[in-house]
Amino acid sequence: MLKGAEEVKVYTPYGETSDKVTLGELAGRKVAFIPRHGKGHRIPPHRVNYRANIWALSELGVTRIIAPSAVGSLQPEVRPGQLVFPDQFIDVTKKREYTFYDGGPVAHVSVADPFCPELRTAAASRCKELALDFHGRGTYLCIEGPRFSTRAESALFKGWGAQVIGMTLVPEAVLAREKGMCYVTVAMVTDYDVWAERPVTAQEVVETLARNVEKVQRLLAVLVPTIPRRRHCNCGASMKDSIV
Repeated sequence: MLKGAEEVKVYTPYGETSDKVTLGELAGRKVAFIPRHGKGHRIPPHRVNYRANIWALSELGVTRIIAPSAVGSLQPEVRPGQLVFPDQFIDVTKKREYTFYDGGPVAHVSVADPFCPELRTAAASRCKELALDFHGRGTYLCIEGPRFSTRAESALFKGWGAQVIGMTLVPEAVLAREKGMCYVTVAMVTDYDVWAERPVTAQEVVETLARNVEKVQRLLAVLVPTIPRRRHCNCGASMKDSIV
């Protein structure tokens, strides 16, 4: 989708990024793209170097992140093929690197509202214009992976009221907040989680994901050029009064 695309390697204090960063233009706007799982989907979610990825994007001058991800549904009204723009998350991951502030200055960043309201509103508006089937809010439950949930876990998560379940949101969104970057996730629902007692095949998931990717590409084509060049949210001031 990018014009004048070129790949650059960014060296970070946190090791290798998932892959090289592709720089280019989309509708006259400068865009940087990094494949979270690496080209060929070779990096499992619990081994993604989230700190390196977010640090590299910040170093390149990125101020807003639109993060597509595949998710399962935890509620019957959230159907495969739909898009969800969560406004909250629940974190049950276990062993990831969650912060840039591991020592020296200590920081306690607020993620009471973890997603950029300006980006979420813009994304929902463009979905309406494109007549895409979506949910404008919801809770994303992030598990460690790479395994899927047991039936008992899935039923528990459903009972918590979360709408979708995935493996990549945390700590990505938190690290973006520490860097003062706007962040919104575009959750692409591929299937019902195991609570639904509806077995699905890998082929069905892949086919649904392919359709969702096409929807997200259409969304990005109209969303990116309409994002205000000047931010009107508080994401850029996220670290104010957060450092002890």
